[in-house]
Amino acid sequence: MSEAPSPPSRALGPPIPGEPGIVSLVPFGLGQEKPHHFREMLEVLSENSDNLLYAWNILNHGVCDGCSLGPRGLRDDVLPGTHLCMSRLKLLRNNTMGPFVAADVLDIGRLRKMNERQLRKLGRVPFPMIYRPGDRGFSRVSWSEALGLIGERLGKIPPTRQAWFATSKGITNETYYAFTKAARAMGTNNVDFCARLCHAATVSGLKSTIGVGAPTISLSDLIGADLILLWGTNLANNQPVSVKYLAAAKARGARVVVINPTPEKGLEGYWIPSSPASALFGTRIQDDYVPVRVGGDIALMNAVLKLLVSWGRVHASFIQAHTEGYEALVSHLNTLEMPDLVARSGVSLAKIEWLATLISRAPNFVTVYSMGLTQHRFGTQNVQGVVNLHLSQGALGRPNAGILPIRGHSGVQGGGECGVTPTTLPGGFAVNEVNAARFTELWGFEVPTTPGLTTGPMLEAAHDGGIDFLYNLGGNLLQTMPDPDWVTRAFGRVALRVHQDIVLNPSTLIDPGELLVVLPAQTRYEQRGGGTSTSTERRIRFSPEIPGHPQVGESLPEYEIPVRIVCAARPDRASAFEWSDSADIRAEMGQVMPVYAGIENLREEGDWIQWGGPQLCVNGDFSGMPNGLARFTALEPPGSEVPEGWFVLTSRRGKQFNSIVFEEEDRVQGGQARDELFLCPEDARRLGAKQGDRLRLKNDHGEFIGTLRLSPIVQGTVQAYWPETNHLLPRRWDPISFEPDYNAPVFIERA
Repeated sequence: MSEAPSPPSRALGPPIPGEPGIVSLVPFGLGQEKPHHFREMLEVLSENSDNLLYAWNILNHGVCDGCSLGPRGLRDDVLPGTHLCMSRLKLLRNNTMGPFVAADVLDIGRLRKMNERQLRKLGRVPFPMIYRPGDRGFSRVSWSEALGLIGERLGKIPPTRQAWFATSKGITNETYYAFTKAARAMGTNNVDFCARLCHAATVSGLKSTIGVGAPTISLSDLIGADLILLWGTNLANNQPVSVKYLAAAKARGARVVVINPTPEKGLEGYWIPSSPASALFGTRIQDDYVPVRVGGDIALMNAVLKLLVSWGRVHASFIQAHTEGYEALVSHLNTLEMPDLVARSGVSLAKIEWLATLISRAPNFVTVYSMGLTQHRFGTQNVQGVVNLHLSQGALGRPNAGILPIRGHSGVQGGGECGVTPTTLPGGFAVNEVNAARFTELWGFEVPTTPGLTTGPMLEAAHDGGIDFLYNLGGNLLQTMPDPDWVTRAFGRVALRVHQDIVLNPSTLIDPGELLVVLPAQTRYEQRGGGTSTSTERRIRFSPEIPGHPQVGESLPEYEIPVRIVCAARPDRASAFEWSDSADIRAEMGQVMPVYAGIENLREEGDWIQWGGPQLCVNGDFSGMPNGLARFTALEPPGSEVPEGWFVLTSRRGKQFNSIVFEEEDRVQGGQARDELFLCPEDARRLGAKQGDRLRLKNDHGEFIGTLRLSPIVQGTVQAYWPETNHLLPRRWDPISFEPDYNAPVFIERA
């Protein structure tokens, strides 16, 4: 490395602390746009009044089935005290409600007029059902009949014409393991899960640079960090328990910087109901806001790096000992002009310099990011840009310093680790001839050796008539993928579709090519032997079976259903699945998956292990990389695809959990309805529109009419609730991770 230049005085000195404070002197935020936590708690109490004891036992003893933070009961391993959020409470009804009756599903035309919320409120799926094109509605069948129909057909379908897809809401590691093993027993690697839609870019970006596709720190490392960057994420809405951690970090002096296209009111200040002072007066979270343009993140990262390098504020010894590609990165940065980076990022030079100053003076900094970085055609590169920043400062492999991609679902971290992907087997073993031979010996049947299809290409194959069997373990691809009309056609061209779920959703109602089978599953709290889930910090927790809920019809444990399907289609492989309960599966996982060693010992409430320990990459350990060195990546900022006079459409979540919408009103951000369109006042004036006007978004894929809500969002951007505008999104994937891009150019006019 060349001799370091002299840094400016502003880049030197101790960390610049955050500024704690309250939001309002008015108790309980009266008159403020904020969640009404205590009112909502009363609503949850009423909603579950027919099963209150069971609901309480779930909350008190079960591992959370909401987001990926994974509190155990009402406790966690970050802070003492009670940990409970409204996301978990609003999902509680899925676990306590009873079943629908046969008469509810006799008319599929009536069901198709219902939205996701109405279908969910019908109740749990209580028995196997079938539907053929032209039938008036679903017909109840026995398990024996359902499995016979599936087995007879599936046994004749070539592996290349099968597709297996799993969701992650409430799914346990045992179910993931059984599901992916079942797919491989049927000879296919066409198996994927919903992380493809949210954090596939994380896995590819981190694996290609530091050798491990997982968060490098624990949640507790937020408390004690000097600087926390919240980049492309909205924790207050999507992982609200984490706001308590941010408040504790602020109390220890952390500075919190939010980098998003729009200010998030819940990150500016939040009322934490389990903290008396915060519940009364609110807690200030955000210290600085950096308004980055949608798609401008790489330009911003390059601009910050360019300054840090020019100031000589990089960790030279760490870079020299533990990384490669730094000189190439610097050469690339030298070709980039700062005015161009400013324009592409949409961030002023003053704010870029301030962000670089904060990083320069923070020995311990953490980047928390989410789908604002990953859901782009260049999502993998966005993640590589985050890694560049951390490698430049040596901010990896130690407490309070690292990268924390925040997950949205309780089971999603474990799904990939258990091998529900077309490119890996359980334990992170890549699909190739050597590893397939290892699993062939372990499992006793031949495991396919070539990678399979990811979710997008699976659906493309289905649309083109190349898939005859589609197994949906939960999930609602109709409402979570771009271009839902195309998804409908793809689903309709599959001869045999199986939907395993606890409730109906709109994707369940699409006509099949020949036969649709719906199979009733139990929740994680009902499954025999309990189950485990892996949180966003790599912590594998055991959640016990919760007694007290009446058996829901003929529902079976989630892990048992794919096993029964394989045994029906390939009875010669039944001996590979001789598990009496989930403990037997964990015993096998402990043998097969070295990274999950110890899972076989999890059997009591409160049991957990954390694979990799509290931090990964400790002491520069990048052994997952080919030569043991972390890799800098030279990144070219992407150009804009938005025509002159058009806008970039991006999305936000309201009062919802993934595609499960709880309410029309978005109390965190102040939204009043799901059709609202967020625009800045300058853009509204240019359109000759005012608050409350009806606007039409349109492009080559469709149109959407909504109501204008003025917002301090970055100019040239329109934000809408997801998934209402998914039909405006083109089908395009990040070419490395195959994660969908959820942004699109749109033209706006008054309706």
